[in-house]
Amino acid sequence: MAKLDGKVAIVTGASSGIGKATAEALAAEGAVVVAAARREDRLEDLVERINGDGGKALALECDVTDEEQAHGLIRRAREEFGQVDILVNNAGVMQLSEIEKGLSDEWRTMFEVNVLGLLYATDAAIEVMKEQGSGHLINISSLASRGTRPGLGVYSGTKMAVNSISEALRQELLEYNIRVTMVEPGAVETELPERITDEEAREGLNTMLEQLDPLKAEDIANAIVYVVTQPQRVSINEILIRPTNQPN
Repeated sequence: MAKLDGKVAIVTGASSGIGKATAEALAAEGAVVVAAARREDRLEDLVERINGDGGKALALECDVTDEEQAHGLIRRAREEFGQVDILVNNAGVMQLSEIEKGLSDEWRTMFEVNVLGLLYATDAAIEVMKEQGSGHLINISSLASRGTRPGLGVYSGTKMAVNSISEALRQELLEYNIRVTMVEPGAVETELPERITDEEAREGLNTMLEQLDPLKAEDIANAIVYVVTQPQRVSINEILIRPTNQPN
């Protein structure tokens, strides 16, 4: 029997990177996976692959920055499968630049996706999990939540917010048997750097990545599987994962 048989997991930002790898890893452990993202074509490919490998998955197009869509995602998962046991708040954007460059549209996008999107989906999931008397919220944060440097300020701010929200949720939800975990990856090989519009910031990040052996999305997915398969009495609240040769 797989460790997550009978569990229903929702993964946001599942069309690529950590979200995609996490959806696949949870399905491999027996969970029914609801894969959500804006890029529906990629979701369909992912779900087809999971179902073809003997798993069970459903693709749902969702923009988590739209509160009604985020709530609808949770509602639809419950309608289809009767429960929501795991929510992986993975949807995120990383658009680096020095603050003085004034890229306010990008600041706004990062807060809308990384913080508000997480809150919208979490708000709806908590209601379901309270009724069930159990659940697990996984919030993807970042090593950047531990400190910042030039070019990282706004992105770090969003991830520091994720950590604060996660800890508050942990305390608020104790009596409902709902666990909360923040996962803080260091450098991971994903598509995120490609979306950085500031050339100086993008070049700086790529230079750093070239000097490292960065993590793979599967490394983070494996950590998430570890967290959600612990006995109910065990609540792993925070997990920081760096490449072995990443100094800070």
